[in-house]
Amino acid sequence: MFKDCGKMLVKVRLGDVQKVVRITEPNLSDFLNAAFAKFGVPAVTEDDKVVDSAGTEIDDDVFEEIVKDPSTGVLTIKYETESISMVTSPKSQSSVCSSDSDTIILEDTPTRKRQRLDSEAMQLVKSILTKKSGGEYIINEYNRTKSLTDESRRKLVNILAAEMTEKTGTSPSRQVKEMYAQGIVNLFPNLRDPFSKNGYEHFYDSNSSTGYLAWRIKTIQRCSAKERRSSFGALAEGPSDEDKSGGPTVGRVTQFIPEIVLSEDECKEAMSLMKHSADVDMVIKKMKLTFAHRHNMVLDPQQSSNILSYFPRFKDIKGLVEQDFVLMFGEDVSGKFLEKWPTTFKKKIIQQCRKLPSITELEELLMAADPPEDGAEVNVDFGWDSDLSSILLLLHLIPPTALGRKRPGKVSASRAEKHLVVFKKTGTSIQEHLDTITTSTQPYLLAVGVRKNTTHQFFIILDKNAIPCRSHSSLGGFDELFKAHFVFATSYHTMLHIMYLFIQTTLYNIDVGKVKESPPVAEIRTRLLL
Repeated sequence: MFKDCGKMLVKVRLGDVQKVVRITEPNLSDFLNAAFAKFGVPAVTEDDKVVDSAGTEIDDDVFEEIVKDPSTGVLTIKYETESISMVTSPKSQSSVCSSDSDTIILEDTPTRKRQRLDSEAMQLVKSILTKKSGGEYIINEYNRTKSLTDESRRKLVNILAAEMTEKTGTSPSRQVKEMYAQGIVNLFPNLRDPFSKNGYEHFYDSNSSTGYLAWRIKTIQRCSAKERRSSFGALAEGPSDEDKSGGPTVGRVTQFIPEIVLSEDECKEAMSLMKHSADVDMVIKKMKLTFAHRHNMVLDPQQSSNILSYFPRFKDIKGLVEQDFVLMFGEDVSGKFLEKWPTTFKKKIIQQCRKLPSITELEELLMAADPPEDGAEVNVDFGWDSDLSSILLLLHLIPPTALGRKRPGKVSASRAEKHLVVFKKTGTSIQEHLDTITTSTQPYLLAVGVRKNTTHQFFIILDKNAIPCRSHSSLGGFDELFKAHFVFATSYHTMLHIMYLFIQTTLYNIDVGKVKESPPVAEIRTRLLL
């Protein structure tokens, strides 16, 4: 029976934390909401169904009888929705005026615990930013633009890393760094990377101890030890490490299941027949039948360098690169780049590059990628066409790196561009161009035309060989260039590695979660997928 004081005092425990909840009436939803509010967890909704341990629904009338009857004993109450689940174990309650009232225990289910930890992490980051100089500006910028500029992201990381090391020392635990990283993507959800396991690995990845927070903390550690060398040059991992788990040089189970499995002798016979046959349809068919044999050869270091000697028809029959790529990954994956780039990514990349510091190279590419609406030509003698210019803008959005023995160093986008595409005027001898190559190179695109923005023929140049592209467009040519890396199992050029990796995972969706991506790749992806 309730006392005259008119309120009920209930002790509630969640995990190891105990708090007091006051309610004026024995109303079930009010009680649960008041209890959950004390611990910062989501409240009851109208769709929640409250039942006892036997599955019988409990309403306010039943709950009132239970809490008024001290002989009721232990009662288990449970309410569930699709997204939340909480179990409470209340005993009969005495009034607010009693000092020895029983305790209600809220059992912390995995879902509720995760929600509570997410909320705590978000509140931690928000509290730090609201107290530190520049923090409010970061919050306001995100609220206004639903994103953060590179400068604001760096300020965010610097503020949080400084606070972290000030509180926990220069070697924070993994759990602390994960909490800060989780708090960032909870407070700024558009910074979450949908392609990673937790969404915050570009801020902190415990498996590799990388990410923006980890790098900043390492800088602080070096500075404290008077080794003042910047750690922010290390924006990408080397291809040798990444290609161990995914990428062009990794063996994989292919999509192709041949109707006829050729023996080794039959493969050799087919290879010999194809070399000089004038029957193009027959060659295409035999190339398909020998795909499995060829795929094993390109993965063999002793045979891969001579693959175009074994299969020279790549050099005169168009479409064979595309055919092998489809056999590896299927039609759906093969068509993703040409489907996504012009409809989604091109426009967004142009928008993001307009926010970068202005330099001549960047402005010329922007003008070529997004020419004036009045139709006026821009840089007709020098600029690439709109599609290729938008691809080259990625080299400004995701800065290229030169991977040396000691540590990576930034290189200019224009320098990296020369390893992606080369222009030759119509009438130029392709063989003369090949003869000027003195060392083996990673695949690059040779564009032939009257001007850069009016090219009509493309070749993939690989180890002093020219492979003609089936497509006559720059976008299609680049699509075939990318696929050639997988068809011939050749690694990406070091200066283009992070750009190619971005395209591999974000557009083709190849080896997502397997290859190790640098935080800039993940960060740019979050912006472009908004």
